[in-house]
Amino acid sequence: MAGSTYGTIFKITTWGESHGKALGVVIDGCPSGLALCEADIQVYLDRRKPGQSRISTPRKEDDAVEILSGVFEGRTTGTPISLLVKNTSQRSADYSEIASYYRPGHADYTFDKKYGFRDYRGGGRSSGRETIGRVAAGAVAAKLLKEMGITVTAYTRSIGPIEADMSAFDKDTILSTPTAMPDIQASALAENYLKEIMSQSDSCGGIIECIIEGLPAGIGDPVFEKLDANLGKALLSIGAVKAVEIGDGIQVSKARGSENNDAFRMDGNRVIKSTNHAGGILGGISDGSPILLRAHIKPTPSIFRPQNTVNQNKEEISIQIKGRHDPVILPRAVVVMESMAAITILDALLINMSAKAENVISFYKS
Repeated sequence: MAGSTYGTIFKITTWGESHGKALGVVIDGCPSGLALCEADIQVYLDRRKPGQSRISTPRKEDDAVEILSGVFEGRTTGTPISLLVKNTSQRSADYSEIASYYRPGHADYTFDKKYGFRDYRGGGRSSGRETIGRVAAGAVAAKLLKEMGITVTAYTRSIGPIEADMSAFDKDTILSTPTAMPDIQASALAENYLKEIMSQSDSCGGIIECIIEGLPAGIGDPVFEKLDANLGKALLSIGAVKAVEIGDGIQVSKARGSENNDAFRMDGNRVIKSTNHAGGILGGISDGSPILLRAHIKPTPSIFRPQNTVNQNKEEISIQIKGRHDPVILPRAVVVMESMAAITILDALLINMSAKAENVISFYKS
């Protein structure tokens, strides 16, 4: 299988299946000397692990990370960092009957057509548990970014029709509410909405937003390696994401140039923008403003009500899915989006170090 590696300098390769022995990631290109321990990574994995509330799958996993290589005496060595998370709560029997048919909304059919074979235990490689490796790597990237004064913050903007009031934004609430919303009142409304959805054996989607702050102007490239293009690819590689917006996103199609353009002005000796419709990126390159990303997440495809499908014998059948599934993906996907954004930004920063001759000369000149 190709396509499990992402990045140019800060490069990650994720591995493992939902019901295999373990999952993990190998990080190549992380600079040496970064203070790193398992606790730094675990705090990110704890945000995505299952079984933490009524609105997540009841599957219980510790998702405890082990650092196998690339760290010595508490600091990265510059060699590949290998991270492992063991699966401890597989119930593969829950999925045995789906081996013969294709679940609506899942990758069963497309996986079968591509490879002629699929791991039906919870989706195998196409399962949401694949994101464990992304989150573990994202924790490392985010720690290095923080050393540079760059922060990546994602949160649930909306669940179904319930949207967070950004005037009530509270960063601490993102980590304390089961919805990962930054507005405690909206979170309570969303929880009630989800109870209703669950009582109907259904699921729902929503929007995750991410803000990247502290990134200097000049990061990214103007043609095929645009910063917004790479962020879009990173986010669209997350299984449940069906659309990505940057800045004003789709609203720009309704705006006039006079409304959409961000005027420049001076702030002391610094060039800044009066507005940020562009979402912090112009011509594929960061402009120094906060980068604003928005990902639209589809409803969980595994729903506990009868659905029509076909089996591998091309017979039309009716099914009712069993197993343990999230009624909404967003709360656990927030940290996945945050991680993929952090990995992409760090990779772009490392690539950018060779953009100017003066940077290279200054670094190596004795």
